[in-house]
Amino acid sequence: MKQSKAIKIASVVVLSLAVVLLGTGAFAQSVKVKGAIISRAGSTMTMRTDSGNVVVVLTDSTDVAQVQGALKARKKEMSMAALIPGLLCQVEGTYNDQNQLVAKNVRFTGEDLNDAQASQAAVHETKVQAAANEAELKQQADALAAQNAALKAQQAALDKQQQEIAANKAGIAANSARFGMLDDYYILDEVTVLFGNGKTKVDPQYNAPLLALVEKAKTYNGYNIQVKGYASSVGSATLNQKLSDERANNVTNILIQQGHVPLTNMLAPGAMGESHQVGSDKTAEGQAENRRVVVRALLNKGIAGTMAGLPETKK
Repeated sequence: MKQSKAIKIASVVVLSLAVVLLGTGAFAQSVKVKGAIISRAGSTMTMRTDSGNVVVVLTDSTDVAQVQGALKARKKEMSMAALIPGLLCQVEGTYNDQNQLVAKNVRFTGEDLNDAQASQAAVHETKVQAAANEAELKQQADALAAQNAALKAQQAALDKQQQEIAANKAGIAANSARFGMLDDYYILDEVTVLFGNGKTKVDPQYNAPLLALVEKAKTYNGYNIQVKGYASSVGSATLNQKLSDERANNVTNILIQQGHVPLTNMLAPGAMGESHQVGSDKTAEGQAENRRVVVRALLNKGIAGTMAGLPETKK
């Protein structure tokens, strides 16, 4: 009789313990989510999946790797800086009480990473062209407005030109909206680092402005740092690509080691090679302008909201 009663009591204790464990999430089920990264903000990123958007939380223990081989059985460890907007990946983890997926590991292929980096380069190129067109159109509109006051006889012709300008602006706005998903950021600050011919070592004179950029960025929650390296078109394209990569990496090392920027706030350094020349390579001055690394402190507009002190349209 006593033995039967003891067994019943033990059963109740075990059942109660199981209920408590279930209630505290001790048996939280691990899930796998596949989709594309649409934005990064510090240690969180948002993914678009077949079932909707998912907010993913990255931690110091999150394992990020590139899968390799026909069976994807091998992996190459990667830094969180590789998790850029546009990257197709698979995240495994568990949901927290805020319905955010806390990532245990993130996996992607080298091909998907290359596609994402190429997409970012294309988006940036489109943004630059759109901004140039916008400035040109504004200049034309200002000139037309001045002429309108002095040349009333040409009012009909001026009205037609204004309509054409409005149509061009609408086209630029549509183009910006199309490509704006991957880099819809405020530029908080920007520093350009110049290099000697064939050189990749950062001149110490740039340390102060780089660290000042970092300190300014740290005053905003969810900031990201973007680093892009360039080379002049003098010499072989292969060598120039290598030079731009080493220059970007050397600047990134200063930001991480001296500026103490967390890896979760760094976007993957971009080696742009001979692309986006800003000066003429037919002159020594132009070549010097093209041997550069551009560092930007960014803040996602979705995170910034209506924060005071931010630029309204600068990208």
